[in-house]
Amino acid sequence: MIEIELDGKKIDIVEGSMIMHAAEKAGTFIPHFCYHKKLSIAASCRMCLVDVEKMPKPMPACATQVSQGMIVRTKSEKAIKAQKSVMEFLLINHPLDCPICDQGGECQLQDLAVGYGASSSRYEEEKRVVAVKDVGPLISMQEMSRCIHCTRCVRFGQEVAGVMELGMSHRGEHAEIETFIGHSIESELSGNMIDICPVGALTSKPFRYSARTWELSRRKSVSPHDSTGANLVVQVKSNKVMRVVPFENEAVNECWIADRDRFSYEALDSDERLTTPMLKQGGVWNSVDWQTALEYVANGLKQIKAEHGAQTIGALVSPHSTLEELFLAGALMRGLGSENVDYRLRNAEFPASEGVRHLGTSIASLSELQRVLVVGSSLRKDHPLFAQRIRQAARKGCVVNAIVSNAQDWAMPVANALLRDARTWAQALADVAFAVADHNGVEPPVPGKADAVAKAIAQSLLGGERKSILLGNAAAHHEQASSLLALANWIGTQTGATVGYLTEAANTVGAQIAGALPGPKGLNAGQMLRGDLKSVFLLNNEPEFDSAPGALALTALSKAEMVVTLSPFKANMAFSDVLLPIAPFTETSGTFVNAEGLVQGFHAVVKPLGETRPAWKVLRVLGNLLGIPDFSFESSQEVLKRVPGLPVEGESFLSSATLSNKTQAVFDLTPASAAPAAVGIYALDGIVRRAASLQLTADAKPHVVATEVTA
Repeated sequence: MIEIELDGKKIDIVEGSMIMHAAEKAGTFIPHFCYHKKLSIAASCRMCLVDVEKMPKPMPACATQVSQGMIVRTKSEKAIKAQKSVMEFLLINHPLDCPICDQGGECQLQDLAVGYGASSSRYEEEKRVVAVKDVGPLISMQEMSRCIHCTRCVRFGQEVAGVMELGMSHRGEHAEIETFIGHSIESELSGNMIDICPVGALTSKPFRYSARTWELSRRKSVSPHDSTGANLVVQVKSNKVMRVVPFENEAVNECWIADRDRFSYEALDSDERLTTPMLKQGGVWNSVDWQTALEYVANGLKQIKAEHGAQTIGALVSPHSTLEELFLAGALMRGLGSENVDYRLRNAEFPASEGVRHLGTSIASLSELQRVLVVGSSLRKDHPLFAQRIRQAARKGCVVNAIVSNAQDWAMPVANALLRDARTWAQALADVAFAVADHNGVEPPVPGKADAVAKAIAQSLLGGERKSILLGNAAAHHEQASSLLALANWIGTQTGATVGYLTEAANTVGAQIAGALPGPKGLNAGQMLRGDLKSVFLLNNEPEFDSAPGALALTALSKAEMVVTLSPFKANMAFSDVLLPIAPFTETSGTFVNAEGLVQGFHAVVKPLGETRPAWKVLRVLGNLLGIPDFSFESSQEVLKRVPGLPVEGESFLSSATLSNKTQAVFDLTPASAAPAAVGIYALDGIVRRAASLQLTADAKPHVVATEVTA
């Protein structure tokens, strides 16, 4: 630590830090544009010029290292004059179109121009004009004349997203930020460029010209998509979601969100929203009131139970549903006398529960890994924010290894990629285990034959201190998921690596806590999807897209006497008998548990659309109509109190005793009969599938296998 003086105050700061870091520590604001705490230093805007004693001219605070005894003045006449001069130059070519700019009201340039800009301009020449660019359906580059060349967007792509899609061409007044040769911006994190742009050069295409920032109410929420549990700020106008931006949480999503978290809100007011209960009568759908629909369902369940038994009734529930909804769905089934409830719609293997499967480490620790082995994951597309964390680690020297079925571009260096048919992943992991056993001089858990890549992966995991083996969505859905976990655990024990699942959905961990799993005599999701039931509840899912059988599930479910779909959308109409409109995450309160076991509650940000009702209320009323005892809840918080295994008051994480990736499964290297189906980044759930702009992106098109494994 060294000591400097900043505006008369003594400050201790780590040697090698910049003046800007010292100012942040002291709570002193220095105006800036190009500096961002998550990006490398460019020192291109010069707005942060400060007066440093013994320096002949003002110095940029973001790029000047502190030294012992340095005296810095940020508000001296010399500093202020320099900052005002820079502002004058920045505004020379700016179009000054604040009244029509989407960034108006939340623009850094606008804010600083108030304090450092002049009341009139000395520049009377013609301003430059930058040509309009089309870079895809998410980001608008219509007004690049506003750009001040801070290069934040360029550095974000290169350093955080891992894909340098933007760059600066030419020099001086001819300089432009562009994609070159007509490319579009296709990164799954691209929307963050909008947030970090300090002016209105990059704006949101879906949001463009739809509202002014001061008209919007800001309400905190949690993403319902992947297992990161990204914290969101949902911006609302006239009871309609207008925009979604990140809420900074360093331990979860930092200050970033994925594009599907940001732009999926378009589905919430789409034409496909279900706004009133519907019954199919004589093959024709008719809208009815809630009382009629619920009594129809209750009477139908009573009749089916009386004629065929409770064991012919089951519920297929989505891991994107809230903890409260999942708990009540299970409680409703058990109250009827059925043990048929399952959230594992895409799984091919259904082992008995041995613990709550989770990440095995903290999300924040992914950024500090020194060694990692990812098994069965399209990492960038399955978990964009986890990939971003591991990319950070790779930039610091982390050795990234993968066992996957085809070459993929993860936008980071992949040191060793073991490419094997997905049906033989267990053998591939066994080969790595064999190499580890050979190095450690112990008996291998199963026979194997390590090739050069398997040996390299083993050697990698045997080095370093902070290391992890992460099983992806395809590994969790695999026919030999238990064997993959058992082999990963053996390797983890021998190498000192943590073992965990990246976990598929927003509430995969929560679904396990809520008991959305079949009882000892219950049918699992695979059996229910084969058509073994007389009545099926579908909570927030579409089996055609959300289950392993896919289209085959439609024929099987059509055999049921009564199929009840609870969904925010007009879904499953081909084989359902009842549609009940339930609220998406923006219209209900609830709880999600992310991959590391963090319990995060949220509230409704808008009123339910039409006759939509929160799913927990619909399930509660059904339970009352069916006479299920102890089923009266006045709020989602009351439901939450009934869920076993949640943290005690004052804590946020599930206990380590609850979370476990241990397994008693035996090793089975028999090749699987089929590979797990791939799920596109914008096909994960019903909301993203109906988000118009996301469906126009390159990632929404049929998947094309990459030819490169490294960035």
